Amino acid sequence: MSGTGVVAALNGRRHQVALWVFLAIVLAHWAEHLVQAVQIYVLGWPAGEARGVLGIPFPKLIQFEWLHYGYALVMLIGLFLLRKGFTGRSRQWWNLALGLQFWHHIEHLLLFAQAQTGWRLGGGAVPTSIIQFLVPRVELHLFYNTVVTIPMIVAMVLHRREPSTGAESETCTCAPRAAAVGV
Repeated sequence: MSGTGVVAALNGRRHQVALWVFLAIVLAHWAEHLVQAVQIYVLGWPAGEARGVLGIPFPKLIQFEWLHYGYALVMLIGLFLLRKGFTGRSRQWWNLALGLQFWHHIEHLLLFAQAQTGWRLGGGAVPTSIIQFLVPRVELHLFYNTVVTIPMIVAMVLHRREPSTGAESETCTCAPRAAAVGV
């Protein structure tokens, strides 16, 4: 991992910390979606009243499409910025998460644009993403977050288990050193 600056540090000596912070953000977002699902499917609340964790004390907050778009953008940027710290099979899994999040981001960008302009895809009453024509929004975003999180976690586990070799072994603190594992 050559280079200096913030991105080099995030993928080198600060990679492990950056991944833990990123994972905390992902898990906090998951908490929102899981609580919302419990509110709907266990407690029987109507979807419009199921607002997750933050939406209960701050009901207007969940109505702002910029919040949802902002999270999708943070995820996309995080996956992109932390990508260089991965190699081999872990990089393949991380790339899969990045590609899936790119599409998830496009769907949120479409929702955000509709919320800002008043235009509605398909002429509906509310902003609608492309796949929402097939799957309701709550279930769709549970799905999106699942298919992004699983390859991300697989990448992190592989990255942690694979011995570092080459330039990244000198800076990345995530994986065991190649010399320490007899490579």
